[in-house]
Amino acid sequence: MALITTSVKRLLVGRALRSDKLGDTLLPKRLALPVFASDALSSNAYATQEILLVLSVSGLTYINSSIWVAMAVALVMGVVVMSYRQNVHAYPSGGGDYEVVTTNLGKKPGLVVASALMVDYVMTVAVSISAAKDNIASAFPNVANHGVIMAIGLIALLTVLNLRGVRESGKLFAIPTYAFIVTIGLMVSWSAIQMVQGVEIKAESADWTVNAEQSFTGFALIFLFARAFSSGCTALTGVEAISNGVPAFKKPKSKNAATTLLLLGVISSAMFLSITYLAIKTGVKVTENNADLIGLPEGAQQKTVIVQIAQATFGSFTFGALVVATATALILILAANTAYNGFPVLASILAQDRFLPRQLHNRGDRLAFSNGILFLATAAGVIVYVFDANVTQLIQLYILGVFTSFTLGQLGMIRHWNRLIKNSNDQAEKNKMFRSRLINTIGFILTGSVLLIVLVTKFTHGAWMVVVTIPVLMAIMTAIFVHYGKVNDELTLDDDSLQTLPSRIHGIVLVSKMHKPTMRAIYYARATRPSTLEAVTVRVDEEDTESLVTDWERLEIPIPLKILDSPFREVTKPILDYVKNLRRESPRDVVTIFIPQYVVGHWWEQLLHNQSALRLKSRLLFSPGVMVVSVPWQLISSENIKEKETRPIAPNLRRP
Repeated sequence: MALITTSVKRLLVGRALRSDKLGDTLLPKRLALPVFASDALSSNAYATQEILLVLSVSGLTYINSSIWVAMAVALVMGVVVMSYRQNVHAYPSGGGDYEVVTTNLGKKPGLVVASALMVDYVMTVAVSISAAKDNIASAFPNVANHGVIMAIGLIALLTVLNLRGVRESGKLFAIPTYAFIVTIGLMVSWSAIQMVQGVEIKAESADWTVNAEQSFTGFALIFLFARAFSSGCTALTGVEAISNGVPAFKKPKSKNAATTLLLLGVISSAMFLSITYLAIKTGVKVTENNADLIGLPEGAQQKTVIVQIAQATFGSFTFGALVVATATALILILAANTAYNGFPVLASILAQDRFLPRQLHNRGDRLAFSNGILFLATAAGVIVYVFDANVTQLIQLYILGVFTSFTLGQLGMIRHWNRLIKNSNDQAEKNKMFRSRLINTIGFILTGSVLLIVLVTKFTHGAWMVVVTIPVLMAIMTAIFVHYGKVNDELTLDDDSLQTLPSRIHGIVLVSKMHKPTMRAIYYARATRPSTLEAVTVRVDEEDTESLVTDWERLEIPIPLKILDSPFREVTKPILDYVKNLRRESPRDVVTIFIPQYVVGHWWEQLLHNQSALRLKSRLLFSPGVMVVSVPWQLISSENIKEKETRPIAPNLRRP
């Protein structure tokens, strides 16, 4: 079984890398941009659509106002990008908002951010993959009925790619990311050329109409635009990933991360505003429910905004629209890679701080945080399945966690600059700090305002789940921290830890029948020279026990054989009771139990052997003052496994 598992692992993940090859996995800016910015760039595929979906509730009245909403979102993006450029210089270790907030505001606010970021990363995968599924279905309607299966399959594919290592996946992801940027740029440019020439470009839904749910005036109108704005802010998701991924950049890490962040802000804002403008210009109509879109053919599914714009732009040149749809689908699939890079790093830092299991801190064979990658994939897959890969429903759970970390991160940076300004005597340095603090202050005000808007406008639409999930995650991480603290206190060496040697070693060899494994256990136990040594068997079957005693006497085994009665034919309890009695009579003695055990070569053989030994060992481990020694006997089926081992092993004891 182990050989099969190892072979499959090597096929999927690749050869293990030496720890000293970690530097080879670091990313230059040209690869860091597609690896860490794919999420923020890909959000342009659905951010405009989410604005239009909200405004369509009012019918056609306020559709054209979406450009003003998009400009407000772009303003917030610019401020957030400038704010995070301060973060990557001040905290280049990769902790991002979690490290900033924990250092400057304390552990509890840090756990709030950590929980929010974990939710954000999981939702990044779920939303990106679900949106990719929608774009694939727009280009190829025949696969629309298999959306959930397709989404889960894509998550599995991304998981394997990321398990192979960051640099390898970065090279793979660079082409689709740059292809998306180029294709959107060509689409926007060709649209501009046609408009300058006076050519009318119309989306297929341009002449359709939208059934208004109600009229909006006064406060209701303000609430409508606030909700549209909060939906459009999905364009900002993924911006924080670069600050969490600074350790993956080549040196100088902070400078390269800040440059990549600036490029991301410029490219993403330009794409977002251009797509929104073209959506208005081509007359794109989308609604949350198909029934509200008057003109949609019966039985047909709505196409995504970006696909409709591409079809309107390229007209009879259908290949151009297909290229845009394909590039969009690919960038959305690969956008989840941002989370696959950010989540494992964050989980590793949290594990190092003892808030998550320590296994999440370890690197796998390919120097990636494999356990964090697998955890992320599992959580995202479950959410995609539960929400039927519906982007509009998933979006409601998405943005709240993002802006929670944004807001607290900026507040933490303000505290950071205040502390440095107070302790600095260099006026030139102080002036730089004043400018940085001003940027982070503006960022805090804007992101805090957006957080309140998101909380109010999306709470009843699903954001309440995030409000509940964050405290639950905090409670779990706090419990883990307390557990590790207790374990550390128990294991820490102090004056009382210098215990005296045990008075005696009482050895017990467990015997069920006389065969080679039993004889090996007896020989090994005798070689260890315990103070007292005896063999113990449990009388389950009278005939078997009599046969064992006869063989014991015939072979003249030079240690006494003790027989424990078991009227209920149970093996484990009589042995446990016997050991407890020994410990009660001689508390300073250590009892060492030698258990013969088969070693097999096939997984199905494992099911046929060792079950009694495993149950007994698991119970004995909870007995203080008891040591358990497994004495293995390799069956012939294990020889193939042994021959494939490349490392030298200690020679076996001579078989009797």
